[in-house]
Amino acid sequence: MLVSVSQRAADKILQMAQREGRMDPVLRVKVVGGGCSGLSYQFAFEDQVSPADKIFEQSGVKLAVDPRTLLYVAGSRLDYEQGLMKSGFKIANPNAASSCSCGESFSV
Repeated sequence: MLVSVSQRAADKILQMAQREGRMDPVLRVKVVGGGCSGLSYQFAFEDQVSPADKIFEQSGVKLAVDPRTLLYVAGSRLDYEQGLMKSGFKIANPNAASSCSCGESFSV
C-alpha cells in the first residue's frame, strides 16, 4: 500500500467523521507549499473525489490522494499522536529529507 493508516489514526478519523455525521468518510491528504521547511500537509473530509485521485482504504477509513501529492507521500504512514502539549495527525514520510522542529512542514 502506497499510503497506510495506523489503527490509532483510523479510530480518530472515524470518531471525527461520526461527530460530523459522515457515514462513509473520505479523508483528503494533500501536500501544499508553505511552512518553515517549504511543504506542509493538509487534511480535510471530502464529499467528492476526482477520478484521478488514488483511494487507499484501511481499517474502515478511506484516504484520497491526488497524483501530485502522491509523489511526495508514497510509502508514508498516517498516525495520530495525543500528548499534553500537542495532539494531531502525523505522517511518517520516508521521502522527507528534512522537517522543521515543530514537525508541521518538510522538504524533499
